Amino acid sequence: MKKNKYTYIFLLLALFALIAAGGCDSAGNATASPAAIEKDGHDHDEHTGDAEHDERDDHDAKEEHGADSHDDVHGEAVEGGHEDVVQLSEAERNEFGIEVSIAGPGRLTTFINLPGEIVINSDTMAHIVPRVSGIVRHVYKKLGDTVEAGEVLAELESRELAEMKVSYLSALERFNLAKELFDREEKLWNKKITAEQDFLTTRQVMAEARIELRSAEQKLHSLGFTEQHLASQKNHPDITFTRYKLTAPFEGTVIEKHITLGETVKDDSEVFIIADLRTVWADINIYQKDLPFIKKGQAVEIDQGHDISPVTGVISYVGPIIGESTRTAPARIVLDNLDGNLRPGIFITAQIATGDKEVSLLIPRSSLQTFEGKQVVFVLDEDGFEPRPVTIGQTSSEQVEVIEGLQPGDSYVSKGAFTLKAQLSKGAFGDGHNH
Repeated sequence: MKKNKYTYIFLLLALFALIAAGGCDSAGNATASPAAIEKDGHDHDEHTGDAEHDERDDHDAKEEHGADSHDDVHGEAVEGGHEDVVQLSEAERNEFGIEVSIAGPGRLTTFINLPGEIVINSDTMAHIVPRVSGIVRHVYKKLGDTVEAGEVLAELESRELAEMKVSYLSALERFNLAKELFDREEKLWNKKITAEQDFLTTRQVMAEARIELRSAEQKLHSLGFTEQHLASQKNHPDITFTRYKLTAPFEGTVIEKHITLGETVKDDSEVFIIADLRTVWADINIYQKDLPFIKKGQAVEIDQGHDISPVTGVISYVGPIIGESTRTAPARIVLDNLDGNLRPGIFITAQIATGDKEVSLLIPRSSLQTFEGKQVVFVLDEDGFEPRPVTIGQTSSEQVEVIEGLQPGDSYVSKGAFTLKAQLSKGAFGDGHNH
């Protein structure tokens, strides 16, 4: 009886455990009834729908917020100076040197730019050549020295010169003697004391002596000796007969020197080159297409670059022949070079005015800037300074014709545009905001 009692209790516990196992899932959660499941599923769908609805609302809100945020960023970029508009006070304009002008017509001068080179003025250059051979005894000037007209450059010892001087002095003595004999015979002939034949003979001898003297004189003249120098030769010591002096023909600078002490030079040796560099030539090359526009007498502006101020001149020569290799014609400008800045050998650009015309819109070249890959002009309106894209026509070194993008009467930045571009690019101006 007691055993049956325990068996009954065990069966009840087992039944209770079985019922409990059927009502729970493996995780210990209660299993819902079908109705409960259906109800729960409906609640789940409603919850999911609400979640999706909320998500859509959130997405829309985010899009709206994102659009607003994008607008805010764009506006910040605009206000930060990345694009569109920069606003400045009058004090800031003055501080940054910004000037505003009214767009309008003007006269545009057109130019042609041609390459060229500064060269020595050949009309003021001399090649110093000794007219007799000899040995160099003194050299008084070196490369780069300035010389005056007639100043001695070097001195030679020449046997050839000594022979010429001796011949001259001998011919001078013979002529003087022949002239004395002729004068004596002429007096006797006039008094009918001497024979006519003697008179004619002495006259012939004097004429021959005169011819010989003149020949000796001309040889010395060809070496540069003057009449005064020849007249004083008989009073010079014998040692000076061999000395030949090389002198400068005009004021200038020694640009080449090919002579050394003790060397033997011939009468065709180029020992010095002297140039007067107070004037130089600008030789330019004219392309075939530009020849009709280039004439003698036209004004030219010579630009050396390297922040050197340009100089002006006038075309003095236009070559009549086109070079076979370069296919260009030469032209020349004579330029003053008193300050010595125009050094021969410098490459230059010659700007030649070829004409001018009236255009409807003309602005300074400095007003034109490149911003975000476009050529722009800063225009002032009620919002501030705006970079406005423009289309340009003909240009010169200082002016630009505007075809599109700018209207007559518009206020634009004529000076200081680069400062606006720089500040617009980095998005800061003064306190860091363009507003």
